[in-house]
Amino acid sequence: MPRSLLPLTLPALLLVLAGCTPTVQVAAPAEPITINLNVKIKHEILVKVDREIDDMLDENSELF
Repeated sequence: MPRSLLPLTLPALLLVLAGCTPTVQVAAPAEPITINLNVKIKHEILVKVDREIDDMLDENSELF
């Protein structure tokens, strides 16, 4: 290696090593966390409709 490049190798090596250091950042989200409960509400509605149909079929069993 030529002697003229020798003074540049140490700063270049330090720059490369500084770029590889791990960084951990902890930050709060900008928007609040929302929980979507539509699935549960839909499930309850389907169960209620299903029960009403069962009751109707029990009352009018001669239809089928």
